Amino acid sequence: MNLKTIFFIASFIWITGFIQAQTRQKDIMPFLRVENQRFVDTQNREVILNGINHVVKDPAQNYLHPDDEQLFQTFREYGFNCIRYGIIWDGLEPEPGVINEEYLQEIDKRVRWAEENGIWLVLDMHQDLFSRKFSDGAPLWATLDQEKPHQTGAIWSDAYLMSPAVQQAFDSFWQNAPAEDGVGIQDHYIQVWKVLADRYKNSSAVAGFDVMNEPFMGSQAPLVFEDLLQGYVQAATQSGVTLPDIAALQESFMNETSRLELLETLQDKAFFRQILQAASPKVKAFEENELSAFYQRVRDAIRSTGSRQLLFLEHNYFCNMGIPSYFRVPKDSLNQPDQQCVYAPHGYDLVTDTKALDKTNFNRTEVIFEQIFQNGKEKELPVWIGEWGAFYMGNKYQKAAHHIIGMIEQAKAGQTFWCWWPQIETQDFFPFLSRTYPMAIGGILDSYSNTAQGFSCQWRENPSGDKASIWFIPDLKRAQQGQLKIEPASDFQFQSISPESSSGYLIVEPTGKNSLRSLSIQY
Repeated sequence: MNLKTIFFIASFIWITGFIQAQTRQKDIMPFLRVENQRFVDTQNREVILNGINHVVKDPAQNYLHPDDEQLFQTFREYGFNCIRYGIIWDGLEPEPGVINEEYLQEIDKRVRWAEENGIWLVLDMHQDLFSRKFSDGAPLWATLDQEKPHQTGAIWSDAYLMSPAVQQAFDSFWQNAPAEDGVGIQDHYIQVWKVLADRYKNSSAVAGFDVMNEPFMGSQAPLVFEDLLQGYVQAATQSGVTLPDIAALQESFMNETSRLELLETLQDKAFFRQILQAASPKVKAFEENELSAFYQRVRDAIRSTGSRQLLFLEHNYFCNMGIPSYFRVPKDSLNQPDQQCVYAPHGYDLVTDTKALDKTNFNRTEVIFEQIFQNGKEKELPVWIGEWGAFYMGNKYQKAAHHIIGMIEQAKAGQTFWCWWPQIETQDFFPFLSRTYPMAIGGILDSYSNTAQGFSCQWRENPSGDKASIWFIPDLKRAQQGQLKIEPASDFQFQSISPESSSGYLIVEPTGKNSLRSLSIQY
């Protein structure tokens, strides 16, 4: 075996996972880091994170899926190199100051299974409506809602705007109100993150920590909603349309049928942006103050353990619809922005979770994702779309998935689709998740795209790099039968994930020159 072949195998072994237990190294997978707003591994290759959300919200299942060992192997065959893996505060700290070691040991198993399959985990502290009391997330003891009434609407997320109990629970969190033991509930939450960071600081399969799912503004939220409705009225009036008063509009929005009729009018980009801009001041105040202060505290606690994992920072709930994000990147000990942070937004059209989900509007989604990518540039952080899609109701989302994944590819962003469920591979949109993409590039990725006719990719090769570049291929046979073109030419090979799998990798050796390279596959 010559030296070139040895280098080739070493660069690839973390993905295949085909090594014997007695020869395993502690860190088979490379740690991820951020460099110049890109994900980079320890072999200085640019990485595209492509994956899926996997979250179990049911306490009766102990917040665990029983078949994850096999499921993670399946994820590898789908080409997922990243899982946004949901962890639940209620499972982690069932009583104040008491950490559930059994739950942590189950997470340990998932970290090990991820490593064995060449998959990075992003541990996502998940919540919906703040708490287990209303949906999932915080334990009951940390749900300080002052016994206010809980109200729900036609769609589960309506409770964010309608429920005084949910809003108060969030207010108590941002105010760090004391739990029954006298310790602030935000302090408890941050301490749990410190425990997790210390436990996994040496685990390269743990890419990072998604600090909070969709941070919500609490009792300020109805005021933001009123601003959105005011913006709607102002934009419509300027267009010569006469509308009912705000109270009537609000009532219409809380009815699913009339809401969908309103959304039909939000198809012009300029009109939609004008409405979003009306809500921007209150969103800005929350993100610059409560949210930024919270992120700084979490960052300091995690870094105090020696953890070098990435911090995945989400914008607040309302920014999912395209309102600009204003949170500040937390500072390091030198009072400089922590370089190992990631902007982890969610992007959903306004019809998400409604019966009209198949009527996703391309103009609105373009406004949302254009703003997301602009936010990333302004924060000088890499963008990783932590959630998008939620295409639950049958085979009718192919066009929407194609449109959104095209925007993500153009931005060279990472993504994890919301979410996995059994037999998702039978859905018409699934080929846009399990698709050809650059997993690890020995240089700087310039562009890549998938079309019905094939795949193309361009990158600037690192002349000092000696590591192969790797692309995931969902259908090796189809790719091998197509027309493959690599310029400048170098050695390459296709490699199957397993003897039983139809998917695998295209591995291209470096030229050792500072050159712009291209790869294309025509079917």
